[in-house]
Order: sequence, then structure tokens, then C-alpha cells
Amino acid sequence: QVQLVESGGGLVQAGGSLRLSCAASGRTFSSYPMGWFRQAPGKEREFVATISSGGARTYYADSVKGRFTISRDNAKNALYLQMNSLKPEDTAVYYCAVRRVGGNYYTEDDYEYWGQGTQVTVSS
Repeated sequence: QVQLVESGGGLVQAGGSLRLSCAASGRTFSSYPMGWFRQAPGKEREFVATISSGGARTYYADSVKGRFTISRDNAKNALYLQMNSLKPEDTAVYYCAVRRVGGNYYTEDDYEYWGQGTQVTVSS
């Protein structure tokens, strides 16, 4: 079992930045790859980014590549998502999740534990 708590969401103007955090507890955090997803109103939850257990490998959705950076601090059991050059279409609830070892990384089924989400709203 693992508990995940996201924070750092808020309201920001287009072009601005936000840094999301995800605090993890209940498991050996450093053993598992992690990811961020988001869900906009009326849309399905979609993959944003993922990072390997040690942090050496990262993958991004095309829509955020070059603007978002995923990172982790295993000593602090923390996952981060630095979001720059934000656009109104980035508005969504953002979720962190623990990825299952092996398999793919871009579908919800690849993840087994989820946080409650944090709202990000980007105004134009």
C-alpha cells in the first residue's frame, strides 16, 4: 500500500510556471517508477510524464515535451513536475501515480496507486 498526496496547483496566467509536488509514503519509494497524469473537464485522464525509479529515464507526452520536467528526490520520497510556458489547454486536475514495474507507461492501467489530484488552472 502507498499513499500519495499532490500539492502545488493553483491559478496562473498563460506563459507562467507552476511546480507540482507529490509526497509518497507507505512503500519503498525509490523502488518504483512514477508518473503524472491529468484530466481536463469532460475529457479522459491522459498521460503527462513518467520517470524511472532512479530518475535516469524520463518520458513525456508530446503536448508537454520541452515545457514540463519531471523529477524525483528519493531521499525525500517526493516527485515533482515543473511546468513552464503554461497554456490554457494545460488546465486540468493533475495526479501522481505509482507505475507498475514492466509493461508500458502511458496508460492508466500501467499505474496502481493514485493521489487525489491537484487543480491547475491557466487563464488566457
